[in-house]
Amino acid sequence: MENGDANGKPKRAVGRLCSICNQKKPALKRPKTLEQICRECFYSVFEEEIHNVIVDNHLFKPGERIAVAASGGKDSTVLAYVLSELNRRHNYGLDLFLLSVDEGITGYRDDSLETVKRNEVQYGLPLKVVSYKDLYSWTMDEIVKTIGLKNNCTFCGVFRRQALDRGAALMRADKLVTGHNADDMAETVLLNILRGDIARLSRCTFIITGEDGPIPRCKPFKYTYEKEIVMYAYFKKLDYFSTECIYSPNAYRGFAREFIKDLERIRPQAILDIIRSGENFRISTSTKMPEQGTCERCGYISSQKLCKACLLLEGLNRGLPKLGIGRSRGLNSAKEDGEQRMLRSEVKGSNLQSKQCGTLDF
Repeated sequence: MENGDANGKPKRAVGRLCSICNQKKPALKRPKTLEQICRECFYSVFEEEIHNVIVDNHLFKPGERIAVAASGGKDSTVLAYVLSELNRRHNYGLDLFLLSVDEGITGYRDDSLETVKRNEVQYGLPLKVVSYKDLYSWTMDEIVKTIGLKNNCTFCGVFRRQALDRGAALMRADKLVTGHNADDMAETVLLNILRGDIARLSRCTFIITGEDGPIPRCKPFKYTYEKEIVMYAYFKKLDYFSTECIYSPNAYRGFAREFIKDLERIRPQAILDIIRSGENFRISTSTKMPEQGTCERCGYISSQKLCKACLLLEGLNRGLPKLGIGRSRGLNSAKEDGEQRMLRSEVKGSNLQSKQCGTLDF
C-alpha cells in the first residue's frame, strides 16, 4: 500500500518542524524573516540579535550607569527585561535603572506608571520618575486645554525629550537607552523626507545620538521589528500597558506608520531597507546645516539662542501658545515670526538666572 505500513495502517503525517532546531513544532512565523520556529528558538534569536547589536556597535562600557526610558508600553518593558537578562548573562557590568516621565495625562500616564512600578519590582531595577509639572509647571492636560489637539504632540515630544535628559542627568547616568524599534526608525526616515528636514535626516538612523549633548542615547532595538517585540512580550507574559495615548490619534506620524505597515504586509524586508537607505544618505556639502550650541536661558543643547522647550514654554506662559511652533502659512505668519524675533532679542538683555524650561541646570 502506497500510503500505509506493512499492516495496512495509514502513516501519520509528520508535521513541519522548527526551521532552526529541527526538533520542535513551530509556534510562530517570524515577521522579520518569515521563518517558522519554536518558541524557545524565537527567544534565543531575538535576544542574540539584540546582544550582537550592542556588541557590534559598542553601545556600553563596563561600569556605566544606564537609564532605561520606561513608559510601561511594550517596547520599554521588553527593553528593560532583555537588557537586565543580557546584562547578567553576558556580564556587561552595567548599573541599570528605570527612568519614567509623568506628562500629566489623566487616564493614560497615571495608569501606565503603575505598570512601570510593577516592573521595578519584577526586574529588580530602581525607578526614578520626573514630571512635566515639576519641570515646566504645566501638565499635558493643561497644555491641551490651552492649545487644543492640533499641535499637542509637538509640545509633548519636545518636553519629554528634555525631561528624559534632565532625569538622566539628575541620576548621574552615563547613557540613556530608549525602546525605539525598526518600525520607529523607518517611520522617522520617511517623516524627515516628507518634511524636508535635512538636518534630522542626516542623523535619524544613528544608533547612538546626543554624544555632543548632556546624555548620549542608544537604541538597542534599531533593527528589531515591532511585531516581534509584541510576540516576545506575549509569549514571555511580560507585564506591560497597551493603551494608546488619548492625545495621539491625530499625530502626523500615524500616517507614516500606516504606510510602513502596508509595505510590511507586501514585503517584510521593506522596513530594514528603509533604514539602510537612511544610513546611506549623503547630504550635499553645499547644504547649510544648523550649528549646535546651547540655550542662553537653560543651557540645554540648541541650534538657536533659545531651545525649543524654552520657546514653547514662553509661549504658554505669555498666552501665545503658537509662539514656538514652526513658521505658519498665511496672514498671521509675519506676526508670529516677529513675536519669535522679539522674544529672542529680549533674551540678550534678560536675567538668565530663571531656568524657564526646567529646574536642573545643564
